[in-house]
Amino acid sequence: MKYDFTSIMDRRGMDAIAVDGLGTRGMAPAKPQEGFDVIPMWVADMNFPTVPTIPAAIHERASHPAYGYFSPRQEYFDAIIKWHEIRNGVTGLTPECIGYENGVLGGVISALNVFCSRGDNVLIHKPTYIGFTNSLTNNGYHIVHTDLVLDDENVWRMDFEDMEKKIVENNIHAAVFCSPHNPCGRVWERWEIEKAMEIYKKYDVMVVSDEIWSDLLTVGYTHIPTQSVSEDAKMRTVALYAPSKTFNLAGLVGSYHIIYNKHIRDRILKESSLSHYNAMNVLSMHALIGAYKPEGYEWVDELREVITGNIDYACNYIREHFEGVEVSRPQGTYMLFLDCTKWCRDHGKTIDDVEKAAWSVGVAWQDGRMFHGPCHVRMNLALPLSRVKEAFERLDRYVFNA
Repeated sequence: MKYDFTSIMDRRGMDAIAVDGLGTRGMAPAKPQEGFDVIPMWVADMNFPTVPTIPAAIHERASHPAYGYFSPRQEYFDAIIKWHEIRNGVTGLTPECIGYENGVLGGVISALNVFCSRGDNVLIHKPTYIGFTNSLTNNGYHIVHTDLVLDDENVWRMDFEDMEKKIVENNIHAAVFCSPHNPCGRVWERWEIEKAMEIYKKYDVMVVSDEIWSDLLTVGYTHIPTQSVSEDAKMRTVALYAPSKTFNLAGLVGSYHIIYNKHIRDRILKESSLSHYNAMNVLSMHALIGAYKPEGYEWVDELREVITGNIDYACNYIREHFEGVEVSRPQGTYMLFLDCTKWCRDHGKTIDDVEKAAWSVGVAWQDGRMFHGPCHVRMNLALPLSRVKEAFERLDRYVFNA
């Protein structure tokens, strides 16, 4: 490969929550016992060096010793338009439809504040990304869950009948749609998105589509933008994207929305401006421009191969060595969502026991209950394969077959 996905980065002391946040309050795993180093598999960021064109772009701009007020460059918009055309087949996207957001979750709330009143019911699929849970709850919205279900082939599917039932029973007029889905890793097929959007149209439900994971698909899968499935979907959907997940830039801050409906767009731009804080950072702008260069396209293609290999290794290892642990192979993202229900039942253990046993030997994975998985663990595989192998060897020896 042209780019480095094998070196083990030492992130200690370099502002990485994934490493330095262990043992702190909140969602963080405990620190490992003496003799074990940390394998960071909880925070959804990557343990790979990003594409070199990003630090190059930042360094070039930072070398000029003035960082005053600025407006986004045309190059910024051109880079986004070209990225979506080449990677997602999007045509007709114009700069007017692109708007800056400090983060995808902030964009979700700005859209809901336009679509809803505080206290309104909002439809979301379950399992549910904890960022949705926290941001919607903190802003006064009531979440109504509709469960994803595993089919006979162990693939997560939407329950369209339940979606329709929940919309009617709860008088719902807004939904948050996650594509690809976090934490389940489903890459929705066109017919699935079309059917969901037909239901939303039938009941006049406005849609906020979080597509931050859209670049991170396993080999053989294709992202279908929610707005692309019909003219109605294009006009009732606010789509949210960011290079931060794709290129590991979360610490720089910077996302963007795509909104084709001018009436909605004008209202959301107004809503986003009310804090007087939702404003682009000049280095973040240059990071995006650096990310969406030709090298960035190559880097993401190689990254997809690496993630696909890591997922295949992990799922095969679980199937062959961890009897009672179940997982649906993710088609996108780099996260596994492990169901330990049968293993815990058979071994007289709780999910707390499982999590803490792994933490004690440095496998820093994440409690799945915060994603509404009752006996689940969420696991980041965006690490060099050597680290993934070491993690599973530790889980084998000290946790599931101890």
